[in-house]
Amino acid sequence: MPVRRLVLDVDKTVNEPDLIRLASVIEAASGVKAVNLAVTEIDIETVGTNVTVEGDDIDVEALTRAIEKTGAVVHSIDEVVSGAYILENKPRSR
Repeated sequence: MPVRRLVLDVDKTVNEPDLIRLASVIEAASGVKAVNLAVTEIDIETVGTNVTVEGDDIDVEALTRAIEKTGAVVHSIDEVVSGAYILENKPRSR
């Protein structure tokens, strides 16, 4: 089952790693073709980010290890898209 998209909740310290370095490390992980980092919250010591990663067959464990080697922490995996193609989420209406 090839993983094609992941959305991760990642926290890092204010100073290290900077967003450019974090994006570079993520993009270098096996299977990653593109990455989007968006700051979601900032407090005195930490920066919360929403990380979206797309590729053909993302190695989730290698990606998580690479992020954690920078000193950042993966809090959760909030979205996974896998299969033959990327299927967009369609929220249910009630």
